[in-house]
Amino acid sequence: MWLLNKLFAQGDQPTPRFAFQGTVNWMRGLALQSEDGFSHESLRQFYQRVQRRQPNEEGDALAFESLTMSMHNVSAIDSMEQIDNPYPIVRAAIIAWYYATYYASKSMLAASSGADPQTHALTAKVWQSDIVRPGLVKTPFDLSITDITPVHVREAMDGLRNGNRHDLNTEPTDLEMAYGAILSYLKGTAEYEQWRLEEQVKASAAYRDGGHTSFRSNAAKALRDVKLRPAHVNYLVQAFRYRGKANYRDAIYLSYGRNDTERLRQFVSDLGAVSGNFSLMAAHYVARRVVRDDWEAYVADIGEYSQFDLPYELGEI
Repeated sequence: MWLLNKLFAQGDQPTPRFAFQGTVNWMRGLALQSEDGFSHESLRQFYQRVQRRQPNEEGDALAFESLTMSMHNVSAIDSMEQIDNPYPIVRAAIIAWYYATYYASKSMLAASSGADPQTHALTAKVWQSDIVRPGLVKTPFDLSITDITPVHVREAMDGLRNGNRHDLNTEPTDLEMAYGAILSYLKGTAEYEQWRLEEQVKASAAYRDGGHTSFRSNAAKALRDVKLRPAHVNYLVQAFRYRGKANYRDAIYLSYGRNDTERLRQFVSDLGAVSGNFSLMAAHYVARRVVRDDWEAYVADIGEYSQFDLPYELGEI
């Protein structure tokens, strides 16, 4: 493969097999882990203790808008599943999955406190404090680590794994393998965030003035850990990192090299299933928080005027 050889000759490049496996196996794991527990009845039970908040017209409007955007993106993926050749649309499917996830989380924040964070990073931060920490997210979307110092990440992962040694290199075929794949991506994202924040520390005046060249000394570790301790990794942080697979260097392995048509068909289906479950979870939460009459009006209105196929039945919420 001439292009592949050319890319490797230019420096650091992900190995095609591992880049592809990591992309499709995380989504396969999420699909398997969220296959049960996301029915209307299960979600009604999960949110049965959530109380309706005081009326917040602005927050409710944002929740309805964001939920509609989320459903539109899920519907886009559902439509893509009908295309026989997945290669031309796979990158678009990842982007639709990301925005289905992003807008679903925005709808939950708007319904929770009326918050409207303006960046993707801030959305993930507020979602951690307002939604994840209070236990308002169903497994597997609830997994997170706060304090991403190396020692704490190792301890947290040991606790979560509890002996599970499966990773992203093998396609999950059961729930245990799926959980191992999900944890592998969580760990990888924590390590990526560590690296990203460490690079910020290395660029700081305190690091330079201290004459540090690594984080081996206690003083350098202290500078680093001040940055890493309050940091977190959650599903939205992972989603933001994953979106890059559609835009940056891993994306070429979704369109070039070995023919993996059947696995890509499954991958697009998994993108739809995972984003659909996450969006439906958000819809149930929103319905519990907004003004009841407004929710019923929204359901009737979107059912009459939506110009795309709704990915789930709002009337059953």
